[in-house]
Amino acid sequence: MKESLYKRIARELAQDIVSGKYPAGALFPTEKALCEVYQASRHTVREALRELTEQGLISRRKGAGTHVTDAREGNTNHPLANLEDLLALARNNLRVVKKIDEIVADYELSQVIGCPPGSRWLHIASIREDSIKPDAPICWTDSYASVAYDKVRRLVRSDPFSLISDLIENHYGVKSKEVHQTITAVGVPAKIAKQLGVEAGSPALKIIRRYVDRNGETFETTISIHPAGRYTCSIVLKHHDGNS
Repeated sequence: MKESLYKRIARELAQDIVSGKYPAGALFPTEKALCEVYQASRHTVREALRELTEQGLISRRKGAGTHVTDAREGNTNHPLANLEDLLALARNNLRVVKKIDEIVADYELSQVIGCPPGSRWLHIASIREDSIKPDAPICWTDSYASVAYDKVRRLVRSDPFSLISDLIENHYGVKSKEVHQTITAVGVPAKIAKQLGVEAGSPALKIIRRYVDRNGETFETTISIHPAGRYTCSIVLKHHDGNS
């Protein structure tokens, strides 16, 4: 999934804001200045600024210019309604890798991944640090990918703002078709509670995502635990009129 230019500009500017390059309350660079820095059209820069505005990172007022908002006053919830929201979640919140190893899928895990028991998988355990509250991670994620994608071991650290599925697509030519998602209410497992800064057994969402390629094969599966109050999943249900 190739990242569009305005998305890349928005991501880089968001990282600059989070890092403190542009502190809260500071005047943000003008459209003209950003066009020159990124060698981009005014339309592209405006789209990037629109993204930052929607994320609550900047505020734009006629006659007053664009200012960086105070992140502490912003909304720390992270809505998810479509794949673009999933990409934004990754690109605006740092992945911190906790462990990388190879595992053999037992029967229980094979049912989650959709693979034969006994098959080998690359396992990556990580957290996503909240860009606003670093001490309150958004989630703990166990990712499972084919051991054939060995470059991912390095890429997950060198490119901590990309989805692992995107890294696989960009470096191995895999083309994703869809993501299968299952959401369950659970208690936070004791072994990761401290990493998430919550009590063991406290409420959480468990989200399993299977990334499926155009051949119908699963090329990555993620199992994420989101503590209560740090994540929202938004779903729109529509009537089927029978004409489509």
